[in-house]
Amino acid sequence: MATTGDNSKQALIEGLNGLLADHFALYIKTKNFHWHVKGPRFRDLHLLFDEQAVEIQGQIDIIAERVRKNDAKTLTSLSTIMAATSVPEENATDLDADTMVKQLSEDNAALIASLKALKDAADKAGDNATDGLIDDWTDMAEQRLWFLKASLG
Repeated sequence: MATTGDNSKQALIEGLNGLLADHFALYIKTKNFHWHVKGPRFRDLHLLFDEQAVEIQGQIDIIAERVRKNDAKTLTSLSTIMAATSVPEENATDLDADTMVKQLSEDNAALIASLKALKDAADKAGDNATDGLIDDWTDMAEQRLWFLKASLG
């Protein structure tokens, strides 16, 4: 449980804002790949990337609201998102499908690691609501990773 004067709540807020930034960046990257995938698996990957982007987008508002419910400020602009994200940008539109899948796999695996670390921060801050949501977000990211890895064969 958080005590007066400790940094546990601030660490949780920073973690949540990092998670928010990662979700924005991963959403955009996944949509980029959805729009630009080509090749023999076009239809399957086009649909998979879109499903995953919709799921990621659906988490953005919930994460931001957790920050606000903790009496803190969220990210406010693209520059604050880019400064806080750990998701590497991808501007190429001509990547092969396997490269796209591998990148999204790596991004989701990193997100899972961040979520597990954030769970510890939520516990230290005594934020049971965030702690419970993190379990759901982790499960979603693990399922995305599973689908991506399975699509590589």
